[in-house]
Amino acid sequence: MENLALGAMLFGTVVDERRSFGILDHFVDAGGVWIDTANCYAFWADPSGFGGQSETVLGRWLAGRPGVRDRVKISTKVGCEPTEAGRFPETAEGLSAGAVKSGIEGSLRRLGTDHLELYWAHKPDPLTPLEETVAAFDALVSAGSVGRLGCSNYPVWQVERARQIARSLGGAGFTAVQQHHTYLQPRPATQPSVVHRFGAVTDEVLHYLEHHPDMAL
Repeated sequence: MENLALGAMLFGTVVDERRSFGILDHFVDAGGVWIDTANCYAFWADPSGFGGQSETVLGRWLAGRPGVRDRVKISTKVGCEPTEAGRFPETAEGLSAGAVKSGIEGSLRRLGTDHLELYWAHKPDPLTPLEETVAAFDALVSAGSVGRLGCSNYPVWQVERARQIARSLGGAGFTAVQQHHTYLQPRPATQPSVVHRFGAVTDEVLHYLEHHPDMAL
């Protein structure tokens, strides 16, 4: 189960802490390794209108189980946490250098750890130059806070552009993509999500990955 990931999106909101702990225990006991979350999970399900509940529950679960942190790999995301309750996506934090720095600090604090195995850019930020985002993510790898970098809900051209920028800077770039997958195919000219325009696993995504073996889906 090392290559399978447990999605922790609704832990601490729709799924209460007791049940979340039970799911996590069962996952690890069965040999599961990867646990995936985000700093914004799950703002839409919490009365506050802000996220962080999933990471907080994971942090408490890890704190209560000495040694488990060495057995699991954690990935979380930055970019979608609202800065104003009830106003998403227009007030999403984005991927400026400041947002990335604040995002990783908050995530590490809630998770109770000093590093993450994988850190995701949650969705493209049209207001921040890609160069700024790439440099901010590379700084986290250089500091030892993050092992690998990934992007979620990105168009393929922007994935490649970000990787080119990272190479030109001699820094760490994206080596993973995370997209929505379903056996139910949307009709032509429709979007899988009004928030994540490029959120689906398409033939173009798969074709790109086939020709870039250093990338993971």
